[in-house]
Amino acid sequence: YKVIPINPALAKRNETLHGEKVYSDLQSVSAEYTVDMVDIFRASNAAGQFVDEAIEIGAKSVWLQLGVVDEEAGKRAVDAGLMVVMDTCPLMEFPKLGISGPDDEISSL
Repeated sequence: YKVIPINPALAKRNETLHGEKVYSDLQSVSAEYTVDMVDIFRASNAAGQFVDEAIEIGAKSVWLQLGVVDEEAGKRAVDAGLMVVMDTCPLMEFPKLGISGPDDEISSL
């Protein structure tokens, strides 16, 4: 899989992260890529906005990181046909599923 970073401040400065172009928002990413999963690193009270954006761009799933739970946003995503995972870290779960990352050296940092 390919990890596409989103960070408005870094995107404004045309920076890269781990060799990847940084985008300002999900809409910009979806203009160039099909998005399978949106991994959300935000506080629970801010996660819903990004879940809604994932629904808008037609992402297949949303993954809310450890400690991030928004049941209402999760229901919206499920109702829109997305798979939803909350309060879990993909880095910890992918090996259990037999999934390796695009760069296992970066993953082990």
